Amino acid sequence: MTVEAPAPAGSPTLPASIDETETLLRSAGYIADRSLATVLYLSLKMNRPLFLEGEAGVGKTEIAKVLSATLGRSLIRLQCYEGLDVSTAVYEWNYAAQMVEIRIAEAAGETDREMLGKDVFSERFLIKRPVLQALEPDLGGAPIFLIDELDRADEAFEAFLLEVLSDHQVTIPEIGTIHASQPPIVVITTNRTREIHDALKRRCLYHWVDYPTAERELEIVTTKVPGVDDRLSREIVAFVQMLRAEEDLFKQPGVAETLDWATALTELDQLALDPETVSDTLGVLLKYQDDIDRIKGSRTRQMIDDLRREVAAGA
Repeated sequence: MTVEAPAPAGSPTLPASIDETETLLRSAGYIADRSLATVLYLSLKMNRPLFLEGEAGVGKTEIAKVLSATLGRSLIRLQCYEGLDVSTAVYEWNYAAQMVEIRIAEAAGETDREMLGKDVFSERFLIKRPVLQALEPDLGGAPIFLIDELDRADEAFEAFLLEVLSDHQVTIPEIGTIHASQPPIVVITTNRTREIHDALKRRCLYHWVDYPTAERELEIVTTKVPGVDDRLSREIVAFVQMLRAEEDLFKQPGVAETLDWATALTELDQLALDPETVSDTLGVLLKYQDDIDRIKGSRTRQMIDDLRREVAAGA
């Protein structure tokens, strides 16, 4: 048995070119490089899942949020974690409501067990989780289905997703196969804590989301933190870029940390970096004490001197 819902009457127009895709992202404040805009455009055009890999904090999850906002589509997020199973990700039965229904039937003298079984395992007792919700039609068009941090889930769940990604369907033994009349726009992210199986990757278009160049990160900062002083924004970006390039850190700061730090320094009314304030606010930028201990103090002072010499030399 296949249960298929009718497609919505219409859906918002998807970008018709790579340039339009870049413009779409920029309209929501997401500054993407050309390669990312290209693979995103192809993913939308070919109706293939987009598989985004990269370090934490580089903006992978944000892409799904931007698509939802700019295309006017619902965002359905499946946050993965160790032990994630079908009952949490796909569906489960409302056992309490089923028991009430059985008690009511018994009190009414209904003894046809086959009919009762069909009734209590009908769709009205079905609790729909993110995977099943993503296969349902939506008046605004196919939803954005974000499968976030897939590498945190078990390999068994990863294997289960193959049916969803290949055929856009889910099989529920008591009901049958539920098939999406309009496949969702799927975005999968991973921080690469483990390798994802090739069988799943083959069904997707792949892109590695890297740390941005200094020019692009500066544009991101000025776009996302419009109140930041021009000199301060340049020094922040130069300092973060230097951290990533020259320091052997346990966890390099992502773009999200750069934005948080820019916001924090702006709240402190800073117009430029100074060693004391940088040392005091490193906990906004770095998330491990060993990394903070490595940078604060004399190393902070040296880095600020170096970046100002570089700026002076390039002026």
